[in-house]
Order: sequence, then C-alpha cells, then structure tokens
Amino acid sequence: MSGSAAGGPLSVALLTYSTRPRGGVVATLALAEALARAGHRVSLWTLARGGDAGFFRPVDPAVEVVAVPFPEVADETVGERILRSIAVLRDAFEAFPGGYDIVHAQDCITANAVADCVRTVHHLDTFTTPELVACHERALRRPYAHVCVSAAVAAELAAGWGITATVIPNGVDAARFTAAAGPEAPARAARGHWRARLGRYVLAVGGIEPRKGTADLVEAFALLRERVTPVSLVVAGGETLFDYRGYREQVLARAAQLGVEPVILGPVAHEELPALVAAANVFAFPSAKEGFGLAALEALAAGVPVVTRDLPVLREVLAAAGDAVRFASTPTEFAAALEAFLDSAERRPAAGAEQPRAGAGAGHPRVAGGRAVARGYSWATAADRHVALYRELIRTQATGRPTRRISVTTDKSSISL
Repeated sequence: MSGSAAGGPLSVALLTYSTRPRGGVVATLALAEALARAGHRVSLWTLARGGDAGFFRPVDPAVEVVAVPFPEVADETVGERILRSIAVLRDAFEAFPGGYDIVHAQDCITANAVADCVRTVHHLDTFTTPELVACHERALRRPYAHVCVSAAVAAELAAGWGITATVIPNGVDAARFTAAAGPEAPARAARGHWRARLGRYVLAVGGIEPRKGTADLVEAFALLRERVTPVSLVVAGGETLFDYRGYREQVLARAAQLGVEPVILGPVAHEELPALVAAANVFAFPSAKEGFGLAALEALAAGVPVVTRDLPVLREVLAAAGDAVRFASTPTEFAAALEAFLDSAERRPAAGAEQPRAGAGAGHPRVAGGRAVARGYSWATAADRHVALYRELIRTQATGRPTRRISVTTDKSSISL
C-alpha cells in the first residue's frame, strides 16, 4: 500500500475553467485551500482568460496556482471558445512534468481536458450548442469517479446517466458573512456605504442569465411597485464563459415595459461582497438550476432572509433554516414571499442608524436558525471527506487506471505557463 493511500500527504490537482467569481470557481478555491491546510500538496489549475493575472481574490500561498494563458479571440463563437478552452488546457496539462495522486476536474471543460480524473458535478445543465452538448456528455461519461455537492444532483446523475456519485456538500465561509453583519464600526460603515448608494434593496447574485431565473424575478418585482416603502432590485455578479446577451436584452426590455428599473452592479470585489449581502433587506435566489446554493447560505450567514426557487436541491440544503427561508415557484409566489419579509421588517422600528431589515436582529430566532444552517457546512469537513474518497480510489484502483504520483514543490505560489 502506498504512503498516500496509507495516510501520507496527497498530491492533488484541482482544475477549474476560470479565475472569475462563479460558484464552481469559488468552491474550487476554498476546497484547494482547505486541502492545503490539512497538509496536502495542492496544485490549482485554471485558464487565465483575457489576460487575467490571477484569481478574483488572493489564494493561500500554500496552494500552487498554475494559470494557463487564454487570450481573447475576436468574433469567436461559444462553441469555438469551448473547444479552444479544452485544447489549451489539455496541451498545458499534458506538457507539465510529473503527475498527481489525484486529478480532480470541477467542470465540464476541465473534465474534457484531462484523462483519468475525478469529476465534481456541481449541477447538470441542458445545452443546445452542439459543442456544449458533447462537452457536457463526455465530462459525465469519461471520469472514473464522481462527486456531487448535494444528494439531489446525485439523484439526477443516477437517474439520467446511471452514474453513482459520492455526495460531499460544499463548505460555507459563514464567519466572513456573519462578521459583515456585525456591530463593529468597520462592518457598520461598509453596510452604510451600500445603503447610502442603494437604499432599501432586494439582492440577487449571479448576473442576468437563464439559469439564474432573472426573468421571473423581474416579473415578481413588478408586483411590488405599489408598495408604500420603495425598495430596489439589485443584481450583482455575472462573470461567465457563455454569451447571454440575448437573454439579458429580453429581460431588460421586459423590465422597462413593466416599469422595473434594476440596479445592475456587475461583478463586485471579493472584499466588498459580504457587506453588500449583509446590507440587503432580502436575498432573492430564483435560480432554475442549482447544485448546492452557496450564495443563499452566505446570505443566511449574514442574517438576511432568503426567497428561493422551490427546487429539491434547495429544499435539501435550506429547509432546516425554518422561517429564514421562503420557497416559491412562480413570479406571483416570489412577489408574495418578498413582500412578507419586507412587511415584517417595516412593522419593527429601526435600530439606531440602521434601516429596518427583514433579517431582524442578531438574536432573532429567524437569524439564529439561518446562521446555524450556514455554519453546518464546513470546508474542513468537505476536505476531509474528499481525502477519504481520494485514498479509497487510490487503494482500490478499481478501473485499473494508472496512479500517477509526484512530489509537488510549492516554493512558488503561482506558476504561469
């Protein structure tokens, strides 16, 4: 039995398709750092798109970052970009000397780019672009082992592809978002900055795209126009590999027709996001497809109530938060749930200089319940469960795949090929 299988440090390559703050990328960074804190040697591979110098936030120096340059190409279609992404990452990975105990791809692009990999299926998509359809299918069929971040996604994978996955939930950096809602002067000032700019607001994170259900949220918000107390719809985020300009144009045209004027922030700096979330009156999460619901859990950690799409995965992850979460399926239901949270805040007097918030005070049972659920998901636990899976895969070698090992040096925190 090898030292790695028996309990020594593992060498692990984690691969993600982007340096930008999408949910899967956020999770991959956190997992890499948790594995490194547990004493393992971790290389984090990524495509550095459009001249990106690194990830959207600093990475623990214990994690080796291998950033593969991926320049922009004018007039490239989505399908062409997907195929080039796979080819560029594959060529760089195959040229890299040595190997790893475990190669773990985190998305369909990276699972197509490397052989003999474990694959995390964060969620299952439906595509129409031929290259994406093929990419998605190969990325499910080729890996020799699979991880899902929720039982609901694992059930979809089993039902649709006959694949049995190991369920390992993501972690949540709950303390970071709870601190942003705290009474300390810096936290209060950061929240005050957003409230001075935005007033009272309902926040959605993830940009304007079909999977995020933005169209339904706009329809729901139109039903709130007659409220006595004004409230804004704020949409943050939106970095993505895909081109959703057509959908965005349709959503904004419909918003104008309905008299809804969303405030579109675009990507928000990593260090500013917790305060933006903590200052919101309600967090809206109308996603049509999710694998875990990390952004909603971050809102709960900040003491902000959540209105979310009624999906099996979100019931699985969020239902234990009790009345900190309301589930909805239609724009009318979303509007009613949003209004219920907003009304509950308006019936209470404001505390000090703070505006009334639907999340109530830190000691309110609603806040405590939501925070307890968020704290229940730990990246240290997620890392431990990944290591247990990795060791079992190394021990059994059930598919006869070669086990590649290397002593990865980490005297540099970042390597650009």
